[in-house]
Amino acid sequence: MTASSFPFTRRRTAAALLTAALLVPLAACGSDDTKGSPAAEGTTASGTAAADLTVLAASSLTDVFKKAGAAYEKSHPGTKITFSFAGSQELAAQVKQGAPADALVTADTKTMDGLKADTGKPTVIARNRLVIATREGNPEKIDELKDLADSKLKVVLAAPEVPVGRYSKKILDAQKITVKPVSQEPNVRAVLSKVELGEADAGLVYKTDASTAADKVDAVEIPDAQNAVAAYPAATLKSSEHAQAAAAFVQWLSTPEAQKILQEAGFQQP
Repeated sequence: MTASSFPFTRRRTAAALLTAALLVPLAACGSDDTKGSPAAEGTTASGTAAADLTVLAASSLTDVFKKAGAAYEKSHPGTKITFSFAGSQELAAQVKQGAPADALVTADTKTMDGLKADTGKPTVIARNRLVIATREGNPEKIDELKDLADSKLKVVLAAPEVPVGRYSKKILDAQKITVKPVSQEPNVRAVLSKVELGEADAGLVYKTDASTAADKVDAVEIPDAQNAVAAYPAATLKSSEHAQAAAAFVQWLSTPEAQKILQEAGFQQP
């Protein structure tokens, strides 16, 4: 390199530094624009608010909601759903005590109606029916409701304050059948468990619950004329800190995608 090239080199270096200095504020402006984008504001690709949601749901929804929740998270990146399953009466007590949650799904309209001050407008998302769950192979040859009156049988029912317990009492009373249960359980899954473990010969559960344990229990159908229809209402909770995201999930439960998942699990259309 000759001596005469140094001034030119110095001019090029100065120009490069000036250009870099001018680009810094432009990059900063681009960063500000990104902060105003939907993704940065906490929305999903579908346009709904992203959030970590807690959903209180009836025990009979345990299996199907785990599948539904995974499907929802997949189609709504950025949203995470945590379910808390229990008997509807337990869920109602949690809501009244101010438990932090965003949405509620019960196994009956009566429980939901008692929470009008705490929820948004509910929507029925599915229906269900009862069956008689017996030990695998139905060794006691239970064919119909009246067989449950046999004093030699160990029959377990849900407590009367639980939705499935109320439905059970309703259909037994309608047929004038007196059953003396060996125990009254806090939710339908506890009833099913007693039969699965052989601690009871039979119990009244939802059809969908019996299907989750088809390799361990048999399900004896109850004629429609003697049965009860359980309705599952869903609603947002007014105390939710993620109102938009909670509403989006509740609305999604009525979409064809969610309904397909529910119906594949044995639930009936709303």
